[in-house]
Amino acid sequence: MSRQTTRSEELYQEALKYIPGGVNSPVRAFRSVGGNPLFMDHGIGSQLYDVDGNAYTDYVMSWGPLLFGHAPAPILKAIAEAAAKGTSFGASTAAEVELARKITETVPSIEKVRLVNSGTEAVMSAVRAARGFTGRNKVVKFEGNYHGHSDGFLSKSGSGLVTLGLPDSAGVPPGLTQDTITLPYNDVRKFRTAMNTVGPDAACVILEPVPGNMGVVLPTEEFLNAVREETTKFGSVLLFDEVISGFRLSSGGAQHVYGVTPDMTTLGKIIGGGLPLAAYGGRADIMDVIAPLGPVYQAGTLSGNPLAVAAGLAQLAMIEERGSDLYTELHAKTEHLETSAQASANKLKLPIQINRVGSMMTLFFTDQPVTDYATAKTSDTAKYGVFFRALLDRGVYLAPSQFEALFLSDAHTEQDVESTAKAIHEGLVVVAG
Repeated sequence: MSRQTTRSEELYQEALKYIPGGVNSPVRAFRSVGGNPLFMDHGIGSQLYDVDGNAYTDYVMSWGPLLFGHAPAPILKAIAEAAAKGTSFGASTAAEVELARKITETVPSIEKVRLVNSGTEAVMSAVRAARGFTGRNKVVKFEGNYHGHSDGFLSKSGSGLVTLGLPDSAGVPPGLTQDTITLPYNDVRKFRTAMNTVGPDAACVILEPVPGNMGVVLPTEEFLNAVREETTKFGSVLLFDEVISGFRLSSGGAQHVYGVTPDMTTLGKIIGGGLPLAAYGGRADIMDVIAPLGPVYQAGTLSGNPLAVAAGLAQLAMIEERGSDLYTELHAKTEHLETSAQASANKLKLPIQINRVGSMMTLFFTDQPVTDYATAKTSDTAKYGVFFRALLDRGVYLAPSQFEALFLSDAHTEQDVESTAKAIHEGLVVVAG
C-alpha cells in the first residue's frame, strides 16, 4: 500500500511553471480528493502505470473511450497503418465515408453525420444547426448535464465545474447565455411548465439521456418521454448528448436502450478509439442546413483525421464482432462491483447511494437517492476523497472526483473485479473509521 510518487511530484512542479494549474484539464488536478496529480506512463489492458512504476487497475479508462482497455492490438495496428500513409490531408478519405456509414447504420436517430474533433465542438455545431433549421435562438438544457465548454453551456454544468465548486465560468458575457434556459433534470412538471412559456422560441432541448458528469444519474421513463413529447409539440429539435453513452450502453447508445429517438445526437469518446474524434448527426432535413448544402457554417482542418478515423473504425469493428455478448459481460461485471460495494456499505452501516447503468457507475457518499444535480451535490466530497486515496493505495484508479463515472472495459478480468471489490470494501472501512 506504499506508493512511490517522486517522479510525479517532480513533473507536477515543472508543469506548474508552464501549464495553468499544472494540468491540461481541470478534473485531473486532484483538487477535490487531495494530493497532487499522478503522471501516467503507459497502459496495457485494464492496467495503468504511472511514471514512478506504480500499477493501477484503471476505472477511468480515459473518461470512457477505452471500451477494450488500453492499447488493444487491432486499434494500434489500424493507427500504425494509417500513419504510414500520412497523418493529415485536409481532404476527404474513403475511411471517413465508411465511419459515417457505420454510425448511420447503428445509431437510431442519425441519417446523416458530420465528423469533428471533440465533444465540445460536436455540441456547439449541433446547436448551431438546430438554430439554423428552426430559425429560433433559445436552448433548453438541464442542471448537471455537461455539454462541453462552449460559452452558452457553462451554466450549472457538470464535470469539472461541479468538481471545483464553480457555478459557471468567468469570461462568459451574460449576453451569450441569455438564450439558455437551465432546468432541473428529471423534473417533468417544471419542464412542461417551462416549455409552455419558451417552447415556441426553443430551437432545441439538449440533454444527456444518461448523465455522467454529475456522477451517473438515471433518467426516469416519464422524463425522457416528456422531453420527446414537448419538443415534438413545439417543433423544437430534441438533441441527445451521447458523447459518453454512445456505444457505451449499447451499440445504439442510450436512445436504443430507452427507446426514445431524438432528432439529433452528438457522439464522441468511443467512436474515436481513444483518439480525438467526435460527431454530430440526425435527421437528414436538419443536417442538410449545414454548409456546403445550407447556410449553417461549420468547418475543421483536422475533422475526419485519418488516424482518428482508423482507430474509430477498428473499435467499432471490435464491437460488431463481439455483438451483444460484449455488453452483457460488461454490465454483469459492473453489476458485481455494485452489489459487492452495497453489501459492504450495508455491513458497515455507511450511507451511500450507488447509481449504475450498464458499465457506468458512481458511488455517492450521501444518504438520499441521487436523481438530479441538487441531490448529487448532497454527497460528502471529503469522504469521497478519503475513499479515492484508500483505493489508490490499493492499486485501484478511480476518477479524482465524486461527480464522475466509473467505467469498465472488456479488458477487465474477473480477477480484476474481485480484487477491486475487496479494495472497495477496505476503502469503505477506512471511510467509516
